[in-house]
Amino acid sequence: MRLKIKRQKITRKPETGLALRAGFTMIEVLVASVIMVIVIVGALTLYSKSNQISVDQQQYAELQHDVRSAMYLMSRDLRMAGAGLPPEFGMFAMMGFNNEDQGSEVRPDRLIVLGNMDEPLNLRIQQYQGSSVVVSVYDGSFETFPYPPEFYTSKIVLILPNPQSPCRQGEIRQLTHITWSTGGTNEKFNMSPGLAKGINPPGGLTATSNCDPNDFDDGLIMFVNVKEFWLDTTGNYGSTIFHGLTPGQNGYVGEPGILYCTNNGIHLPLAQNIENLQFEYNGDFNDDGLLDGFQPWNNGWSFDEISRIRQIRVILVGRTPNRFVSVSGKVPASIHNYRRPSVSDSQGSNIDDYHRRFVLETTVNVRNLSLNLYNQGQR
Repeated sequence: MRLKIKRQKITRKPETGLALRAGFTMIEVLVASVIMVIVIVGALTLYSKSNQISVDQQQYAELQHDVRSAMYLMSRDLRMAGAGLPPEFGMFAMMGFNNEDQGSEVRPDRLIVLGNMDEPLNLRIQQYQGSSVVVSVYDGSFETFPYPPEFYTSKIVLILPNPQSPCRQGEIRQLTHITWSTGGTNEKFNMSPGLAKGINPPGGLTATSNCDPNDFDDGLIMFVNVKEFWLDTTGNYGSTIFHGLTPGQNGYVGEPGILYCTNNGIHLPLAQNIENLQFEYNGDFNDDGLLDGFQPWNNGWSFDEISRIRQIRVILVGRTPNRFVSVSGKVPASIHNYRRPSVSDSQGSNIDDYHRRFVLETTVNVRNLSLNLYNQGQR
């Protein structure tokens, strides 16, 4: 008996003539997997690096914005130092503190400026008996300014003696209300007893014990701003000026690296992540007709020398809150972006901490010590 063997035909693709095969070999799968892993790891590495750079640049951009904004606000106010003051009282336009010790490695400067900066008001006094609660001004004085009576409530005012008198002191007080009769007669400022609390004007201004009450006849009363620029390096500020501050009260934040403007006793945060604040002053200190160059505040300056200051240089150093994660390895010795720089007479650091710095400097002309804001003649 014969066995018949049926041969199976192999089907070929008509266009290629190749035999059809199902699936991949193990080697092909492994090679493809390795290639896929390499591509994924490369993409993730690129994304991670790009994200690190993006995060770093974002916080650096925010730092630049903070520093620039703070510098703009400070420069605007410093230009107004001495606004409304007669030249005889120019020595009270500012008072500086050099390298204040807050118990931290960085010792920032502090500066107090005084002037009629916000709402213009400068009236001639008819009668004021020193330390009294009433200042009489000439009839029709209030009509020269467009303020309603309620506008004067709680305002801070500066009372100065007649510039022609020998008295060179004054008082800063707080108004309760004004007396304003129909027809502009019997016009008076009414004040709270005593000096305005919590306001620290440039030194020597508010002691009137050596002045005769008659010295205030034809003196001046004006709205005033006492603005103090200072940097809290510890978050626990306790200078002799403010006698310690409580976080959350009166505008004080209680965190390190906050730059403040204290306006008439109210603490206003201007910027965060500030590492250093320095001021330098330029004036004709020796009265030879030439500016003598910028220098830090000198506690030995006389009132006459202080009144000759015409320019203030401001230097702000900002520091990113976090380390730059996109920086790896050792920073070259010639690059100082990642260490605290030396500015003015403030010492820098020789150690890289990988926090990026942004330094901004500007010079402000204290124009109001020589220009007249109230059109009362050339000063």
